[in-house]
Amino acid sequence: MVFLIVVFLIVVVLAIRSIKIVQQSEVCIIERLGRFHKVAEAGVNIIVPFVDNVRAVVSLKQQTMDIPPQGVITADNVTITIDTVVFYKITDPTKAIYEIQNLTQGIQYLAITTIRDIVGKMELDQTFSSRDIINDKLRAILDEATDIWGCKIDRVEIKDITPPADIRDAMEKQMNAERNKRALILQAEGERQSQITLAEGRKEAAILDAEADRESRIRRATGEADAIKQVAEAKAKEIAMVYEAIKEANPDDKLVQLKSLEALKEVAKGNANKIFIPFEATKALGSLGAMSEAVKDKKNKE
Repeated sequence: MVFLIVVFLIVVVLAIRSIKIVQQSEVCIIERLGRFHKVAEAGVNIIVPFVDNVRAVVSLKQQTMDIPPQGVITADNVTITIDTVVFYKITDPTKAIYEIQNLTQGIQYLAITTIRDIVGKMELDQTFSSRDIINDKLRAILDEATDIWGCKIDRVEIKDITPPADIRDAMEKQMNAERNKRALILQAEGERQSQITLAEGRKEAAILDAEADRESRIRRATGEADAIKQVAEAKAKEIAMVYEAIKEANPDDKLVQLKSLEALKEVAKGNANKIFIPFEATKALGSLGAMSEAVKDKKNKE
């Protein structure tokens, strides 16, 4: 009975050791008697107990590696600290285990030396404005170098670039001076634009005032001309009516001469020093004198 129990326990142990369950997004490197045998995929895998051995479990998911901050000397002899993160994925688990002793350390050391080589050829200001260029160069170099290790470098990102304290102070002062300069330029530009706007407003107002005054003068002159024209037309109509009335009355020469004398009387009331008497008026005066003598003779005879 004891023997059966021992045999049962041995079978159970062998069954447990012969079954290997691999998680999703992972693979196992199986060695048989110290040599590579196979890559166990996700799921249930059967191995030979005491003969097959699981060398390593490799994750196929994208992984991140935080590179410790590194001091780098730029081309203009300024020491800056660069903090970098690398995103990578294992594409060939066999190479990742057998082609390099420690994959993560290899990527880390390679990233450090590559960063120093790339940034060491740039000046300080260029490193701040060329992060994308540095990331692309670093990713390409790392991807090519780690290909023999069965690794794919997807992305490399520079998290931070930290210059020395004195350089930061100088940069802050320069930035403050630049901001003050831009503020003064904007203020001067605003004042200039304001002066231009006010001058244009005054110009437009003067033009409108001149046009209004011109329009007023034109309308006033037009009104006066219309009034004079209306008065002249009224006088002309009056003269025409008088003429028609005299024409219809068929006056004799005596009446015409009498009317001429009345007109002469009105003219004599003026302030002129000299009065020119028309020839026709002298005839009327002569006739009037003859009539006066005739009236006097008639009275004497009576």
